[in-house]
Amino acid sequence: MRSFSHPAVWLVCVTLISGLVTNPALAQNTDKIDSIVALVDDDVILRSELDLAIKGIVDRIRQQGGDLPPKHLLEKQVLERLIVRRLQLQRAFQTGIRISDADIDQSMLMLAQQNQITLMQLRSVIESDGEDFSEFRQNIGEEMMTERLRQRVINSMDPITDTEIEILLASESFQSGEYNISHILIALPDGATPQQIAMQESKANNVHQQLEEGLDFASAAISYSASQEALEGGLVGWRDLNSVPVVFSEAIKNLRAGQFTVPIRSPAGFHIIRVNDYRDRSQVMATEFHARHIMIATNDLITPRRAMEEIREIHQKLKDGEDFEVLARENSDDITSANLGGDMGWFAPEAFGERMGQTLAAMQDGEISEPFQTEDGWHIMERLGMREKDVTEESIRNAARNNLQQQKMDIEVERFLQQMRDEAFVEIRLES
Repeated sequence: MRSFSHPAVWLVCVTLISGLVTNPALAQNTDKIDSIVALVDDDVILRSELDLAIKGIVDRIRQQGGDLPPKHLLEKQVLERLIVRRLQLQRAFQTGIRISDADIDQSMLMLAQQNQITLMQLRSVIESDGEDFSEFRQNIGEEMMTERLRQRVINSMDPITDTEIEILLASESFQSGEYNISHILIALPDGATPQQIAMQESKANNVHQQLEEGLDFASAAISYSASQEALEGGLVGWRDLNSVPVVFSEAIKNLRAGQFTVPIRSPAGFHIIRVNDYRDRSQVMATEFHARHIMIATNDLITPRRAMEEIREIHQKLKDGEDFEVLARENSDDITSANLGGDMGWFAPEAFGERMGQTLAAMQDGEISEPFQTEDGWHIMERLGMREKDVTEESIRNAARNNLQQQKMDIEVERFLQQMRDEAFVEIRLES
């Protein structure tokens, strides 16, 4: 299956075709294909949905060269992912979240642009992989619904304060590098009894023993983990020690790449964490440009064509030797820079949009651009300089804020999903 720069969507919803099948043999086959494997509140999950989802996971594992877990464990894990996804879609719909065709169209366009292909080419690739385009669109819409639901949870969190950032920046552990980690969670239910705790601890120890004996970590995560990233082989990604709970950071800070922890107890359950890689924090440099420009804005009175004609006249005056600063003061509609002779100061390439950044990057110092258009109007730019600025301190502060937010997000989303799962009526009908 072709990989796209978009969160992987493996869960394909199919419609249960109503009506009687007159041929008994065909009816028996249909029952086998479309048997119910789980009841989820007032909804159902069909065998055909589960089989399609499993196929997507298996294809991805094979593409990545990973080890396939036992079929019954994979089936159980994928069904659990389908159940949680179905619950999220139900909750999203109940709370008024809706995704329009226009929303899906925009997402599809972004997906095509990220892969540097057209929408028609995207459709051809999807269909050549044996997928139905309308079902692919439906999957995109469902993914957007669940993402908006999770975003509501995130938006309800208390904001990160400057005090929290200062405390983190002052901590010794923040000065260390970043760890690429994977994670296995053997979950505990809310209010777990001593017997349940002992049973899950034994399971965690068993998984740890299998890892010691050579079981692939990603395969173990797919088979046993209850975390959100289980079907991605448990991969969490890059984190520093302050973006994970203290009990985790203490356990992994002395590990080398390829090593993993013993089971670690938390309120959520028992965790095994693997360090995949490590990198030091490094100096962060950013390119900045110094430029000035003249803009003829488009509006209800000035059409794009009229603006283009005016900017071309100004450009010709510049070619004839007239002063850029004077022309900017007399003609530019950019009120923030016109009185400064068009001077925009130093700024990052993307500060005023992609088109301006691309134009400046292609120029030399002292060069004047040809007229070009943006959504604001028509422009002429003169590049006055370019420099590399050390933004390490700013980058570190942003990283501290992001790490604090990531830690809170992980906890809140996991808690929300677990609570939703615990409160739902779910009956699993997998054959034992």
